[in-house]
Amino acid sequence: MPEYVIAGLWGLLSGSGLLVGAIVADALFGKLTHRMISAVMGFGGGVLIAVVATELIGERVSDDLGPTAVIALLAGAAIFSGANFYLSRRGAKNRKRCGECTEQPREGEQHGSGAAIALGSVLDGIPEAMVIGMSVANGGAISVAVIAGFFLANVPQGLSSTSGMKVAGRSRRYIFTIWIGIPLLVGISAALGNLLFGSADTQAPAILSFAAGAVIAMLAEAMIPEAFEKAPPFIGFITVVGFLAAYLIAQH
Repeated sequence: MPEYVIAGLWGLLSGSGLLVGAIVADALFGKLTHRMISAVMGFGGGVLIAVVATELIGERVSDDLGPTAVIALLAGAAIFSGANFYLSRRGAKNRKRCGECTEQPREGEQHGSGAAIALGSVLDGIPEAMVIGMSVANGGAISVAVIAGFFLANVPQGLSSTSGMKVAGRSRRYIFTIWIGIPLLVGISAALGNLLFGSADTQAPAILSFAAGAVIAMLAEAMIPEAFEKAPPFIGFITVVGFLAAYLIAQH
């Protein structure tokens, strides 16, 4: 099977965590409190921190963290933050919020916010697709920690965002179009990433650093606000549990 097909399938699997979270949120709408969702989001945040630390800024990058990798790290963060700033001004700022303490805008309140939220959700998945596409390049075996980490981090994102969409009056058709479409886009993007970067092994540290910068920026701007505003007790401990779970997976 071609590498790009393998990368695409792994991308589809990791992105499907968003759909799992959406299904849970839809089934339990009205029963999930902000504190419950906050705890799950904190766990997912800890998972992403571990993925960045062990898989993106791991030995392969840290041994060669020269100027190019540093610039790539900052560029990934800057490009994500810039795109996120643009989309936030059009209604996507609170796309990861569950709606209980901070509501997402309704379409009637901010025209075009639905499209902005959809584009923002796509933006969040781009670094994930880059990493997966790069991971299977040149016959490399995909890390279980990468797939498991992104999948586990995607579940709370789909859970919280879907709850917020329902509070904002978004239709089920809109919600599930997004959460079915984005895993497909992540898979396609991972396949394209493999085709584009598959022969760029010497640039792997820079590419992974770029993705790491974007993931950290997404974590700070989109996930942490939901996890820590009006958070349940021991949210810091819950975040560390998420980190530990992903770290232990990376060691096997």
